[in-house]
Amino acid sequence: MQRIYFDNAATTSLDPEVLQAMMPYLTEKFGNPSSIYSYGRETKIAIESARKSVAKILGCRPAEIFFTSGGTESSNTAILAAVRDLGCTHIITSPIEHHATLHATENLAKSGLAQLSYVKLKDKGHVDLESLESLLTANKGKTLVTLMHANNELGNLLPVKKVGELCEKYGAIFHCDMVQTIGHYPVNLHSFPVHFASAAGHKFHGPKGVGVLFINESVHIHPLLSGGSQERNMRAGTENLYGIVGFAKALELASAQYEEDQKEVGALKAYMCQSICESFPQAICNGDVKGSSLYTVLNVAFPKTEKTDMLLMNLDMAGICVSGGSACSSGASSVSHVIKTLYNGRSENLTPIRFSFSRQNTKEEVDRVVEKLKELL
Repeated sequence: MQRIYFDNAATTSLDPEVLQAMMPYLTEKFGNPSSIYSYGRETKIAIESARKSVAKILGCRPAEIFFTSGGTESSNTAILAAVRDLGCTHIITSPIEHHATLHATENLAKSGLAQLSYVKLKDKGHVDLESLESLLTANKGKTLVTLMHANNELGNLLPVKKVGELCEKYGAIFHCDMVQTIGHYPVNLHSFPVHFASAAGHKFHGPKGVGVLFINESVHIHPLLSGGSQERNMRAGTENLYGIVGFAKALELASAQYEEDQKEVGALKAYMCQSICESFPQAICNGDVKGSSLYTVLNVAFPKTEKTDMLLMNLDMAGICVSGGSACSSGASSVSHVIKTLYNGRSENLTPIRFSFSRQNTKEEVDRVVEKLKELL
């Protein structure tokens, strides 16, 4: 049975060209980058070349790029440092952030290290900028604003520049989780008033276990991990050499074909949205699907029935890989915190499914999935 993979927002397959770039560092170029002899020097050069490549694509300086284990570590580092090192006593976030942000901010609030506020959302799930400004105005201490560029379940896009300008106006620190957008949009970090930004390689056909934390040169923080001088004394531990090389190569490939990907993948998303709505008139496309939305993500809510209770498992048994936001071990879907917030407690009668696409998906796959949904529902 040939599988159909529509969960690219969770992770993407490794591009063969990325694997090819990584292979020498998995085999003969195995030196520790901290070693002074030739094996170490050649791997150190590879890391710094990758850093320069990433910085050039993201519109920042190499000294502002730090390699991490992924988006979760990057976001946690930024959030903790804002409180610990930059004097933030108030955190503003949204109730539909990734758990890497929600749990980190909740832990700081529970520890009494910062007051936590949640910005209001508009009907389709966009951040209400008036609510954000109101929270910034009301707070007397230094504030961290941490909001994601694109919601990983709905696909809604944040007006990063406007949020950054509000943060500038009120002297707030701004961290932006860009895990779903770096590699999918051209990003110039120096054109955004942003202090921290997070990215992960596996979201754009790079390797898992490697990410980036952008730290604006105006910000000075202490390391999260201690025990070595790696990453210019900012992250101790031997570097994920082949992951870093793969991250840079994947970002290079993604940025080179961004326009083509956006056109083709966006058309695929629109086609699936139309096909599902025509086949299931009661289905709802969540978020701002036809407006300011990530072109790779489509979230559809089906009316809850006995047939939808095991929908994720039945799709999986048919070789179709999708996400429901969260899932129980039994295979029965449970509604995620994002959908619960969006529907304000009225989500118990819905079964949401997230379909997320890449350049490797086809219109024929969409047709097959819609036909399978008709059969199951």
